[in-house]
Amino acid sequence: MPNLRQLFLKHLAQTSEFPLMLEIERADGMYLFDSDGKQYMDLIAGIGVSGLGHRHPYVIEATKKQLDSYLHTLVYGEFVLAPQVQLASLLTSNLPDSLDSVYFVNSGAEATEGAMKLAKRYTGRAEIVACKNAYHGSTQGAASLMWPKDFTQAFHPLLPGIQHIEFNCEKDLQQITEKTAAVIMETVQGEWGVRRPEKEYLKKVRQRCDEVGALLILDEIQAGYGRTGSLFAFEQYDIVPDVLLLAKGMGGGMPIGAFVSAQSIMQVLSHDPVLGHITTFGGHPVCCAAALATLETLLNEDYIAEVKQKEQLFLQLLKHPAIVEVRSAGLWLAVELKDFETVQSVIHKCIAKGLITDWFLFNSRSLRIAPPLIINEEEINWACKIILESIE
Repeated sequence: MPNLRQLFLKHLAQTSEFPLMLEIERADGMYLFDSDGKQYMDLIAGIGVSGLGHRHPYVIEATKKQLDSYLHTLVYGEFVLAPQVQLASLLTSNLPDSLDSVYFVNSGAEATEGAMKLAKRYTGRAEIVACKNAYHGSTQGAASLMWPKDFTQAFHPLLPGIQHIEFNCEKDLQQITEKTAAVIMETVQGEWGVRRPEKEYLKKVRQRCDEVGALLILDEIQAGYGRTGSLFAFEQYDIVPDVLLLAKGMGGGMPIGAFVSAQSIMQVLSHDPVLGHITTFGGHPVCCAAALATLETLLNEDYIAEVKQKEQLFLQLLKHPAIVEVRSAGLWLAVELKDFETVQSVIHKCIAKGLITDWFLFNSRSLRIAPPLIINEEEINWACKIILESIE
């Protein structure tokens, strides 16, 4: 009789030749537990998903309560469903007035796809401008935004009409023209190893979009929901996007995403043609109930207010001659080492010691740190101790 790991390798499609193969049996708060009962601190929050940790009690309670009412009902947008309405209302009440209409989807990539369609439909233009070293998803439209092409070349041709600019390069903003439907960029570049926008850069992007009539789409799929020290990262840069992309930490562990815009923009999806964008499972009531509980918890507790203090503790502790640089944006850090081989060695040594870390898609020299926001001072001290021991 094959064991679980053998069945995993035989029947689950693999996306790399070196899966970690941790057999997870349960999770709670900051920790995962394998089938042997070994405890692992999750220092990457399932790649930014579990912002409140694993199985937060309020999220679990809200999910169970919705399970007792109804699951899937009808294709998104036809029925008035309380979890959707309540979540959209609370979300938009914590956003600028111009971001008052929410389209729920299942993932960040779907949010990107919907926003690209929305921008083309609203402006009547075809060109999209994206940043180099940005990641917006792996579906064909979202993958078309990716540069370099290492992860996409095997799947070409992808969408035409994509222009790429350097993040933080003001000169490149002249490539945004009257042909541009939208500029899409991460408020903080994630997979390039946590790169924040330089002073005034996003304001100049916003100004250029206004000059040529292009929409500004900000991707906060990783940066949103308190990760950088404010509910949304763009709040720190004194600008407002035309479209905001959300997912990952939004659902407290349940799959959900959204693109948010002005009702005056979003309404173009309702006509010429009707059903301009549809999704069967987007806004699933159980996922919305979990997402509502997640947002309520973030708004009612001090987790976001504590982010900057916890960030500083990481920065104080992560000092070692082998560390080239530490970049951060709240509880989101990139610890740059010599090369990919060193990073991989540290990752595996950390796992052996009970600490889960990772690397970045476009910066394989850096170690990813993005813990649940609930991490405390004692846990930060322990995590940094293990990282430094593993570097040694």
